[in-house]
Amino acid sequence: MKAVSFAAPRQVHVIDVPEPTMGPEDVLLDIHYVGLCGSDLNTYRGSFSLVSYPLIPGHEVSGVIAARGDSVPPTLQVGDRVTVSPYTNCGICPSCRAGRPNCCQYNETLGVQRNGALSQRFALPYSKVHKSTVLSMRELALVEPMSVGYHAANRGQVSEMDTVLVIGCGTIGIGAIAAAVRKGARVLAVDVDDGKLDMASRFGAQQVANSTRQDIPLVVGELTDQEGVSVAIEAVGLPETYRLAVEAVAYAGRIVYIGYAKTEVCYDTTDFVRKELDIRGSRNALRVFPAVIRMIEQREQPFETLVSRVYPYTAAHQALYDWDQSPGEFTKILIDMTA
Repeated sequence: MKAVSFAAPRQVHVIDVPEPTMGPEDVLLDIHYVGLCGSDLNTYRGSFSLVSYPLIPGHEVSGVIAARGDSVPPTLQVGDRVTVSPYTNCGICPSCRAGRPNCCQYNETLGVQRNGALSQRFALPYSKVHKSTVLSMRELALVEPMSVGYHAANRGQVSEMDTVLVIGCGTIGIGAIAAAVRKGARVLAVDVDDGKLDMASRFGAQQVANSTRQDIPLVVGELTDQEGVSVAIEAVGLPETYRLAVEAVAYAGRIVYIGYAKTEVCYDTTDFVRKELDIRGSRNALRVFPAVIRMIEQREQPFETLVSRVYPYTAAHQALYDWDQSPGEFTKILIDMTA
């Protein structure tokens, strides 16, 4: 069968790989769509330290169950449309013992620390799949990145009482916005791209601001009667946006960091103590896939509009080249493994 592989930075090839083998608790998926995310772009660029080459990417997945092991429960049947939770957990590390397997010390995410699902077929444990009888195959491929943003909103304990600043309106940031809006919060979305800010508005952000033209602390002050936002969610990964979250959040506020900063971040830590901030990391997603599927099924927000372009798997190299050359033109790229 065919798969897409990173042979080395900027070298993307369609290769032949063996058919997957199945255990009694596994399901075999015919893969339909795989979304590309920022980690895939950084792998293409050679700037993602967690990966080694060669690597098959793919952790934002939709597919159809083609076969099932003898121990798979009857709730999952051949023909079901599903998405995939791409994380592993060891069960014994501190985070697993604390009931937070999403940040397992030994996690191996598909397409990052191990080969992913950018292939025609893929087998995995039935416990890692989530089905929907409502969502399209394209919508199912959006569940994982939306879940990452939804988990960040949960980490920030967002409620209807909060004003939330979301910094960065890529796919993950949009997931955080959608979750915060669903929870009843007032949302200010910040980005450097007007197209992404327009998308944030369509997903319910009540106010947007372009940080290349507007003073974000000033905007926050005007919005909150100079108090600051109660929750700041950073989904960019730059030192300046890490610091902006601290500056913009209110006393006793909560900060959630999703983005990985590629360089060291220097802080004046005075506000950490003076404001008594809760500063939290947010990794992967914890038990929110069913909630996100229900959210998208309600179709109260235009989730499919996140898909900027679909490429056949034979043009995966072109997709990554185009994204690398013009990153601002894309929100979400899907690779069609059936084309």
